Amino acid sequence: GGTKILAGVFDNHLTCLGRTKMSTKAQRGPKAVVERIARCVLDAVDECDLRAEQIRGIGVGAPGACDPESGRVIFAPNLVWEDFPLKKELEKHVGLPVFVENDCNIQTLGVYEKELRSKPRHMVGIFLGTGIGAGLILEGKLFSGFNRTAGEIGHMVLEVGGPKCGCGNRGCFEALASRTAIFRKVHDAIKSGQKTILTELIGGDLEDLRSGDLRKAIRRGDKVVEKIVEEAAEYTGIAVANVINLLNPEVIVLGGGLVDALEDEMLAIIIETAHDNAMRGTDKGIEIIASKLADDAGITGGAVLARRETK
Repeated sequence: GGTKILAGVFDNHLTCLGRTKMSTKAQRGPKAVVERIARCVLDAVDECDLRAEQIRGIGVGAPGACDPESGRVIFAPNLVWEDFPLKKELEKHVGLPVFVENDCNIQTLGVYEKELRSKPRHMVGIFLGTGIGAGLILEGKLFSGFNRTAGEIGHMVLEVGGPKCGCGNRGCFEALASRTAIFRKVHDAIKSGQKTILTELIGGDLEDLRSGDLRKAIRRGDKVVEKIVEEAAEYTGIAVANVINLLNPEVIVLGGGLVDALEDEMLAIIIETAHDNAMRGTDKGIEIIASKLADDAGITGGAVLARRETK
């Protein structure tokens, strides 16, 4: 992702045998990031006391539009990558077959197969982290669309003329409710003279701000942070209502680092706002839930992808 790399080693039953994590350091450029991905993968294999040649394949989720057939990342705004041959470059480093998908498609596969046991015919996974994206399961299969870019829900415009998004547009869902957007709003609030406990918790420049710090601040009665997080939850609820109106899935699963850290603060608002904004009758019986897989959604989905592609 835009913030961290997580690698996991799985057996054929999708049991995680071991995992490793490191920061992405996207500012160093794509080739340096690929080297870090390779190191993370090989470290995970080593942690499990395995050799690389015992691994059947590697499934990778990249935060942006991808072409799974060529293994290229078409555009990843949070990494500042465009038309990058991720599959080819990573295979050079690890010497194993690599399969590339959008990160939210990968996370959706993980949730669908491991958590939902492949039961719903139609489900949508929406993941809030550094950015925002979605994965679509329609008729029991991952739906990727004509250009293989379906699910870019983070770039659905929710506020015309709103804040600038990393993609270049204004008012995107991602520019209003992602962790990046929330952190920007917190910085803006402090600059305008509003008081927040966060400056006591982690210092005035908020350089080390994390999603968990937002939860701590809210639980200590920080009204500034509470209002900003509530706004993000409301925008998310509107996005969920749009998904209900457009696709009408059986289940909508919310995940990502922001939801993992702030489920108690956000989920009820998201559900209420979604039901308030969906067209009357369209939301009947639809489940809106938070994933319990947390970080494991992505690595589990990567294992699902690798298992499928190496059969």
